[in-house]
Amino acid sequence: MLNKLLPISVEPHSALFFKFFSLVILLSVVGSVMMEEYAMLGIPAFLILVFITVVDFRKTFFILLACIPLSTEVVLPNGFGTDLPTEPLIVGLMLVFFLYFFRHGTSISKAFITHPITLLLLLHISWTIVTAIASEDQFVSIKFVLAKIWYVVTFYFLAAVILKDEKDIKSLFWWIVLPLFLTISIIMVRHAGKGFSFEEVHFILGPFYRNHVAYASIMSLFFPFICFARKWYKPWSAKWVFVVVGIIYLFIAIQLSFTRAATVSIFLAAGTWLIIHFRLMKLALVAAVLIAAFLINDLSTNNKYLYFAPDFEKTITHKQFDNLIEATYNMEDISTMERVYRWIAGFYMYAENPWMGFGPGNFYNFYKSYTVSSFKTYVSDNPEKSGIHSYYLMVLVEQGTIGVIFYMLLVFYFLIKGEKIYHETNNPRRRDIVLMVVLCMVIIDALLLINDMIETDKVGPFFFICMAVLVNMDLKNKAEEIEIRV
Repeated sequence: MLNKLLPISVEPHSALFFKFFSLVILLSVVGSVMMEEYAMLGIPAFLILVFITVVDFRKTFFILLACIPLSTEVVLPNGFGTDLPTEPLIVGLMLVFFLYFFRHGTSISKAFITHPITLLLLLHISWTIVTAIASEDQFVSIKFVLAKIWYVVTFYFLAAVILKDEKDIKSLFWWIVLPLFLTISIIMVRHAGKGFSFEEVHFILGPFYRNHVAYASIMSLFFPFICFARKWYKPWSAKWVFVVVGIIYLFIAIQLSFTRAATVSIFLAAGTWLIIHFRLMKLALVAAVLIAAFLINDLSTNNKYLYFAPDFEKTITHKQFDNLIEATYNMEDISTMERVYRWIAGFYMYAENPWMGFGPGNFYNFYKSYTVSSFKTYVSDNPEKSGIHSYYLMVLVEQGTIGVIFYMLLVFYFLIKGEKIYHETNNPRRRDIVLMVVLCMVIIDALLLINDMIETDKVGPFFFICMAVLVNMDLKNKAEEIEIRV
């Protein structure tokens, strides 16, 4: 089997394996009781996972996907933190990919490695490494780069090996949707007990989600998957009914998360479907860039942005969602104005170091001396040590002009190429998969306008998986074209 990492046959040694695991379980139970170290009970599970990975790492990859909605953030000593159990699995599967590549490197398509999306991704990662070397704080930047690398290796390169056709995409869907709906149901029950209060939504998400933005983000980016999944099954079959009811359930849950960006991103994705249908992606992207450039230039001219400084006493946390919408419009919402507070600091940081930036992961370490006090809010002390809340601006500040150009090239090329592949695809099921991952990426890109979440396990995996799947669909189209010509 190609998925085996070691050239061994399991069946002749099954009795030996059974005895070995039985002994390990016995020793773990006895040891945990005698030493009162109950973490030892996890040793058998870990060894079983290693065994499964050696025999067929696809299963471990899908187990990782199932863990994404269930994972919890754990703060470690000395400023470290991790997501359990996902991050150890991500690192382990990265090492699995390196072993796989060492044994089966020739089975990985050269066309995949040389595909423009792969090359642009590698260019983006390479510049991230360069800026980490030149960083203002190399230790922080190196941690950032390592996390970036194991996300890319596991969710782009390894995912490309595993997610090659419709059957694999279906597996991905079911491995994620069931645990996702489990977490949603737990949160909805808790929320119902609070009368679906907007104020209480922040306190019912543990241990699965750090905040309501992470919760809403994974639901909204998964929305295209469940919408297209209904086409896989015969109408009124059990799976079809589950998916259709799930679409309604997921949409309601997104609304009850009271996250403005999540709702807007779904409607933006719906509009993007029309843009793709009428082949208007290039025009839409040019228009978006021109509008952004005009706004930035207008606000920066003669420090015009200062006219929008909030009233410190009125810019507060709102306890009703309708009040929040009104406050956002009046620029009196604390979360919105805190973002503006950090964005302004980010632009001043960029002006000081426009080419190389301050180094990956370094916004928090340096931004406070660049802030403008008239935009300060009640939460500007930032005890959570959160970032700039805009991935595009984060890249600009931390990796400079060249860094943001490389990143934008990757994102824009994906969207333009996705539109082209969609219209080139003759297989209707494959065309749906292409549209699904493109719309998922649009939602992620929209969320990243006011969040910085690619390096989190609730969003980052889907960012890279969408790219890997799109490249695989493109290569399938090209392979079919060659067969037809022959």
